[in-house]
Amino acid sequence: MILVNTESIPGKEIAEVLGLVRGSTIRAKHLGKDILAVFRLVVGGEIKEYTEMLDEARGQAVQRMVAQAQSLGADAIVNIRFSTSNVISSAAEIMVYGTAVKLQ
Repeated sequence: MILVNTESIPGKEIAEVLGLVRGSTIRAKHLGKDILAVFRLVVGGEIKEYTEMLDEARGQAVQRMVAQAQSLGADAIVNIRFSTSNVISSAAEIMVYGTAVKLQ
C-alpha cells in the first residue's frame, strides 16, 4: 500500500477513486504518567510520555485507515492528513484520513 500526503504519486496514474478512508483512536496515559507530565510542565522540557502516546496513536490510526482502504481494494491512499483534538483533559483523539485509489 502506497501512502502519500500529495494529490498524486510520481510515476503512477490513478485509475479510480474509491473514496474517503479514515482511521482514529482516542488515547490517554495513566495517572502515574500524568503526574510526570505535570512535573515536566513545571520544570520545562519535552513531555516524552505524551510524545510516545501520540506516536503510538498515530500508528494505530494509520493501520485502521489502511485496513479500510484494503477492504475497498485500494492500491494507495493519497492526500493523507492528520488531525488531533482533546476529548478530555488527558485524552486525545488522533484522526487520519485520505483518499483510497486504484492505480493503473
